[in-house]
Amino acid sequence: MATEGPATRRVQVAEHPRDFSTSANHICIDKTKPLWHHYFLCGFKGIQEHFGISKLTGMNCLVDGNIPPSSGLSSSSALVCCAGLVTLIVLGMNLSKVELAEICAKSERYIGTEGGGMDQSISFLAEEGTAKLIEFSPLRATDVKLPSEAVFVIAHSCVEMNKAATSHFNIRVMECRLAAKLLAKYKGLQWDKVLRLEEVQTKLGISLEEMLLVTENALHAEPYSPEEICRCLGISLEELRTQILSSNTQDVLTFKLYQRAKHVYSEAARVLQFKKICEEAPDNMVQLLGELMNQSHRSCRDMYECSCPELDQLVDICRNFGAKGSRLTGAGWGGCTVSIVPADMLPNFLTNVHEAYYQRNSSSIALEKQSLFATKPGGGALVFLEA
Repeated sequence: MATEGPATRRVQVAEHPRDFSTSANHICIDKTKPLWHHYFLCGFKGIQEHFGISKLTGMNCLVDGNIPPSSGLSSSSALVCCAGLVTLIVLGMNLSKVELAEICAKSERYIGTEGGGMDQSISFLAEEGTAKLIEFSPLRATDVKLPSEAVFVIAHSCVEMNKAATSHFNIRVMECRLAAKLLAKYKGLQWDKVLRLEEVQTKLGISLEEMLLVTENALHAEPYSPEEICRCLGISLEELRTQILSSNTQDVLTFKLYQRAKHVYSEAARVLQFKKICEEAPDNMVQLLGELMNQSHRSCRDMYECSCPELDQLVDICRNFGAKGSRLTGAGWGGCTVSIVPADMLPNFLTNVHEAYYQRNSSSIALEKQSLFATKPGGGALVFLEA
């Protein structure tokens, strides 16, 4: 990375064989055609706007990495975070990791994806050797010690999914938002200020299990039409489209509110149960963690409906060859699975999954070398400065 002279003030980003250049002071991010360099511009623009700087120096950046594109492994969010951190260093400014994570989570939405802050938070707050429980309002990360007798294996389905290029992701976000508003109104809360399902639980001060019961009573399993939602909330279709829905979900004809709320609350409960099992470390710890992962995938597949046939097939293959649990990871609709595998079974597991999925799937041959690997918790973003 190198800054340019004040006369040019351009941002140049290269990722061989592609490159991109734009004015540092006229950042334009096209939501209709999201490209890889737009994620870099999101981070750059986020820092620029946070500090209210109208005149920025330019810089030359080279981007490299070995994560398959659009694989659900947070490479886009990592690029946003990288750009935010680089811009911060170039400006000579200081922010905490928490502040950086919050800014980058907000600025990634410039590309049109109504995402949360999980990926950006772990990009900065991760520590080598420990998993993290990420919580919000306020943002915080708690260590979770993983079992030493097991490893986590990533397997790419070889189905690419650019979540910013479709409405799938935003539809789920809007369904959760609408479910939160209907649940809030059902319980007599100020629903118009509510955006997230977590807010309803917090305002009611009840457990996740109790929220599942509230969901059962308040929402029906049949899909809701926009008109029915408007009747429930006492608003017009125009208000629904312009004040609640995102630009790429305004023409959706049905919303599955019950299923999405059930998934979110049950998934949150599984996360806490996972942490509890890791803390208590029972003899059958790996088996118990695996079952939670299996439950998670079933819920992603059936209730949140963000899986795909290839992911389901890969999950089944991983379980058949020794994984105690396997589930999709990332946004879904493609990308990767993550499996918990007893450490002593790892070599055979990798060999068998490679043969069963990659060697028999001709479309994935080009990706197979970078598509199946064991992993462990690493550290977050760092800056290395030359002496």
